[in-house]
Amino acid sequence: MSELFGKKVKLFSLSSNRPLAEEIAESIGVPLSNCDVLRFADGEVNININETVRGHHCFVIQPTSAPANDHVMELLIMCDALKRASAESINLVVPYYGYGRQDRKARSRQPITARLVADLIQAAGADRMIVMDLHAAQIQGFFNIPVDNFMGLPILANYILDKKLANVCVVSPDHGGVTRARQLAQVLEAPIAIIDKRRPEPNKAEVMNIIGDVRGKVCVMIDDMVDTAGTITIGAEALMKAGAIEVYVCATHGVLSGPAIDRISASKIKELVLTNTINIPEEKRVDKIKVLSVGSLLGHGILRILSNEPLSGLFTYSYDKSKRELL
Repeated sequence: MSELFGKKVKLFSLSSNRPLAEEIAESIGVPLSNCDVLRFADGEVNININETVRGHHCFVIQPTSAPANDHVMELLIMCDALKRASAESINLVVPYYGYGRQDRKARSRQPITARLVADLIQAAGADRMIVMDLHAAQIQGFFNIPVDNFMGLPILANYILDKKLANVCVVSPDHGGVTRARQLAQVLEAPIAIIDKRRPEPNKAEVMNIIGDVRGKVCVMIDDMVDTAGTITIGAEALMKAGAIEVYVCATHGVLSGPAIDRISASKIKELVLTNTINIPEEKRVDKIKVLSVGSLLGHGILRILSNEPLSGLFTYSYDKSKRELL
């Protein structure tokens, strides 16, 4: 049994991202507890928790990445199992919140599945959610339980600062990401540019125009996720045609679906920097992809929750202009 700050603690990993769970466990000094995620012959999920959780504060690590439906069901069933086993609290660590892109009705008769999944999680018995870079910050309002939305930007920004790039321009791949680009631009003391794009259908993007001067610049494009890589590869090509010297891309979530790896390998992108909120297998880690860990950050979040300390210091950061580094 592990005890932190006078509280009994259990840490569980389901099947989505075991390597990240192991990093979090190591960072807080609590071993992963034993549970089995099984499948019946027809594909139904069955979970067995092989040790007592009665009176324990339980943390379940499970990004709801592909296959999203399976991983969401695992999470819901685990919540139900913990609730019925009298866990003291059920805390879900979901670094990547699947279905987060469907946060509003963009057209008539469309669902709002970000809200639907939130309702399911609460009905299953969760007491708290820890997430990273929600696709839309207002998704926090879909929950009636605490939702702590951690930022990947400090980790990504530190990596870019360490490269000591000169003549940098930060680029937002669309109008919706301007706030994120401005935050990075402030750290790098760089101007910003915006790619004016049109999306005729999901997972397809067309660059219309580039707002800002990128000629002779090292461009750093930043987004919350990379899915099929259409946006970033088309954007990188447009930036190079507009006179950029190099193009780096940063994103928190590496979804990397379908043709993503082939597109990235053949693209004008110098380097794609991602975090491990989603498990990226070795066969997808091509030379252009760099993966940074968020294990320590999430581990610190868990420790602060258990010690009743404020989490705000983990969501924000200060910047020392004299040293050009994040504090």
